[in-house]
Amino acid sequence: MSLHKKYVYLVEDDDALRHSLKTTLSFAGYMVYSYAGPESFIKEFKPLAPAVLVTDMRMPHQSGVELQEEMLSRGLKLPMIFISGESSDEQIIRAFKNGAVDFLLKPFGREIFLSTIAKAIEQDTVAMQELIRKNQLSEALKTLSPRERQVFDLLAKGYGNKELVETLGIAMYTVKEYKSSVMYKLRLRSLAELIALNTSLNGS
Repeated sequence: MSLHKKYVYLVEDDDALRHSLKTTLSFAGYMVYSYAGPESFIKEFKPLAPAVLVTDMRMPHQSGVELQEEMLSRGLKLPMIFISGESSDEQIIRAFKNGAVDFLLKPFGREIFLSTIAKAIEQDTVAMQELIRKNQLSEALKTLSPRERQVFDLLAKGYGNKELVETLGIAMYTVKEYKSSVMYKLRLRSLAELIALNTSLNGS
């Protein structure tokens, strides 16, 4: 993964529009992978990040929202922007319920298109950085001793020093040493950050 390159997957069955959008995106500095339909996209898709999938809603063999649902069923999470000249309310509602970033009605201007792309890329960048942070925390947790991990788990539940002393049956200065060691190993600056990261790691 690279934070320097930004990727756009473009699925559009209209050859002229697909070429026009690809040119616009390429000039704006994006790496663009374009496809004439969902079938070729699914077949050739390789996950890159940060990225966004731009797809027409109405296509001959599979609608954009059906593509979105196929992606989700395969466990492929990617910010999606839908473009369409005509879509039903039901399709639009399904798309947003499934997590669509935006929906652009044709014809749309270059600036609104690029600003929507930028918003989706930023969303994926934040998600990618959060995933990296979670992985780092998971690895850091493995460096804790059994007692340090016990202290971490209790701190994550909001235990204070006195509660740790009573629960663990150890002296106050020993509790403080364990806390200091846990915070250092996990590169945390505050108990609030520890609790927030634990919550994030557990998907709560």
